[in-house]
Amino acid sequence: MSFAISPLQNAAHLAELHQQAFDPSVGAPWNEAAFAKLLRQSTVQALGTADGFILWQRVADEAEILTLAVHPKARRSGLARALIQHAVRQQTQNAENVARLFLEVAQDNAPARALYAACGFRETGVRPNYYKREDGNRVDGVLMQLETR
Repeated sequence: MSFAISPLQNAAHLAELHQQAFDPSVGAPWNEAAFAKLLRQSTVQALGTADGFILWQRVADEAEILTLAVHPKARRSGLARALIQHAVRQQTQNAENVARLFLEVAQDNAPARALYAACGFRETGVRPNYYKREDGNRVDGVLMQLETR
C-alpha cells in the first residue's frame, strides 16, 4: 500500500493523533505544547499522514525516533512500517546521512518491538524500570538501533 507521507508542523494534529494512538494506562500522551516545543527545534522533524506520524531528532550522525503514532483505525495497514522506511530513506539519502537510528520502546510492547525488528532494528540494551504505568508498576525500556552505514 502507498501512503502520501509529507512533513508535518501542526502541533495540535500531532497531539490529537498521539492521544488517539496511545492507551492512557501505559503512559500519558504528549500534549500540543510538548509537540510545539519539539517542532521549534531545527533538529526535530515530523513526517506523516492524517492517520499517523513519526517524529525524530537528528544530532550529528545519529537520529533518535522520539515517537511513532498510528490512529487505531489505520493499524495493520502498513502505515507504521511505511513511516519508518520513509524516515530511514530520508536520513540516509544525502551526503550528511546518519550512521544510525535509535529508539527506545516499552519491553511489554510486543507489536512495536516486532515492527522495529522487522524494519532492521536490533535490541542493544535495557533501561530498567524506565516506564511508569498508570497502576504504579514500572516496565523496562528496550533500546533498539539500526545501523545505516
